[in-house]
Amino acid sequence: MKKNILMVAIGLLAFTSFAIAQEVSLSPDKKWPEQDKKSKFYTVSGERHGQSFFKKYEFPEVQYTPGEKLTFDIYHTPDVMYHWYKLWAEKYPDITELYEVAKSYEGRPILQMTITNKKTGKHTDKPAAYFEGGRHGGEVTASEAVFWLTQHLLENYGKDPEITKLIDTKTVYVRPQNNPDGTNMYLFTEQQNRSTVRPHDTDRDGLLDEDPSEDLDGDGIIRMMRKKAVTEKEKEEANYVIDPKDPKGRLMKRVFEGKGDYIMYSEGIDNDGDGKYNEDGIGGLDLHRNYPENWRPDTGGDETGRGYTQFGAGEYPLSEIETRSTVLWLLSHPNISVVNSLDTRVPMHLRPPSTSSSAESMFLKDRLIYEYYDSLGMTITGYPWAGDVYETYSTRGKVNRLTGDPLKPSPLFGHGPDFGYFYYGAVWYGDELWNNGAMKDYDGDGQRDDYDGMRWDDEENGSKGFKNWEKFTHPQLGEVEIGGSHPKFFSQNGPPWQLETWIKKQSLFNLAMAKDLPQIEIKNVNITKSGDVYEIKVTWTNSGKLPVALDQAKRVKIVQEDRLMLDFDKELTKGFENSKVQITTPELYEKTIYAGYTEVGETKEAIFKVKVNQKEPVKGKLKLLSTRGGYIEREITLGN
Repeated sequence: MKKNILMVAIGLLAFTSFAIAQEVSLSPDKKWPEQDKKSKFYTVSGERHGQSFFKKYEFPEVQYTPGEKLTFDIYHTPDVMYHWYKLWAEKYPDITELYEVAKSYEGRPILQMTITNKKTGKHTDKPAAYFEGGRHGGEVTASEAVFWLTQHLLENYGKDPEITKLIDTKTVYVRPQNNPDGTNMYLFTEQQNRSTVRPHDTDRDGLLDEDPSEDLDGDGIIRMMRKKAVTEKEKEEANYVIDPKDPKGRLMKRVFEGKGDYIMYSEGIDNDGDGKYNEDGIGGLDLHRNYPENWRPDTGGDETGRGYTQFGAGEYPLSEIETRSTVLWLLSHPNISVVNSLDTRVPMHLRPPSTSSSAESMFLKDRLIYEYYDSLGMTITGYPWAGDVYETYSTRGKVNRLTGDPLKPSPLFGHGPDFGYFYYGAVWYGDELWNNGAMKDYDGDGQRDDYDGMRWDDEENGSKGFKNWEKFTHPQLGEVEIGGSHPKFFSQNGPPWQLETWIKKQSLFNLAMAKDLPQIEIKNVNITKSGDVYEIKVTWTNSGKLPVALDQAKRVKIVQEDRLMLDFDKELTKGFENSKVQITTPELYEKTIYAGYTEVGETKEAIFKVKVNQKEPVKGKLKLLSTRGGYIEREITLGN
């Protein structure tokens, strides 16, 4: 335990100054396997007991070289995205800043862009939003949504009045690829993984990544294998039947063990001879279970056997550089009120809490804000679900399809939305895009499932999302059939012709939240004189649609109270009672006026009284400081 704590401390200290600086070269340090055009193989970093190199494969759904025009009817590699970000940084220097915020596990640059009008103030002096994609390497639709939003903001600045106002008065931070290692492996090989490629003993057998998938039929895609149960042992294990809903016999339905006709496997071989297939492939850690709020040990980490563990959690909170870079950067930028860190596969506006019900663990006012955005999001995107992870996400299917039992709330630990609300005190979503093609409930059974996806694939997608089962002689299992849904561009991400529809709707929801950011504005500065004493009355309001602090943010002190300061040249205020300028109100030694937190539409007032002991006019500077509402300076003159 002491060793782990020390490692956390060293990691935090080492990264903090790096995260805040932002002045980092964008030049690559080395040639990565995806950039080596001569090699036919893609090598993954790290020492593991299994294979680390895989045959390269280029998918027709992916653009591997930048085109002259950016379109969103195809997926883009991280390098193609970075190409456009660098072009945008050159084209829009007055409103963008592109920088390397961290390096991934393998050492790739993780680039981020700040979007704001530099002429109207520093990005840290403005209310801000942060949008991120690519945490899960295979969930590439999420990265595309951040990519689309970036282009939409930049190309509409100066054209769209609302976007122009947003960039003039607010800051938007965008990070399209938080895990370029996982994404590159996903787009250049047949391999898949949950998040980072760092070796991990997923099956807890003492070996690292010893059982990856194999593309047995050579089509570059890891699909499923189904084996007809023949032996008595196989019949006892068989837990799948052909679903009678599909007359072509393509769809498999899970049943209880011993009640089925087939056993299902992921395409590949049993490399470690444990009877399981592809259970310990490349990586296995989950960056979305590595946040510090409500973190629990990885599988096997509970010594009692009676507590909770969380698969993929990592060795300790923020053990992974990709998560650590996000958390530490956000903590150094507390001006951020709105976050969406995107994923895929379940069309849902997903938010905290992840380990308890909204009613029991959220402040009422905060919960109502989230519920408003749940409703707004569904109106914009048409997603069938919106709500918290613990209850809404866990029970969205109503019943367990195998047992028929009603679903119960279920916790996720170390989850981003929980960090975002309980620790960071922000409106934080972890929205999921795409729906496995289940556009509607075709059979009216109250579920959007694989059958509905297959129907849509047949009727709208030319049956491209599904490969019919084909016989294959497996070296260990004998006769099997390989087929099923395309795991990359049907199940986990949609076909490219569907891409822009999804990412545009999601981005418009993100944009709507950004437009609601709090905004502190000085309404009036009234100066009156009585003898040699001036009274300066300042009124301000929050013209945004969000408060400058959620109630949770106040509780955890992630934000300070709004406060008003009045500064004069030090030469004027030195000498105490003999000074040329004396601030007599407030009467306390500290002359800062603490004003609490400005609610939406609320007008606040504060008064300074200043005694001027000279005939010449004096200039001062009013400073209104709000952690998330912005920073405003106003120069005043006392005297003629």
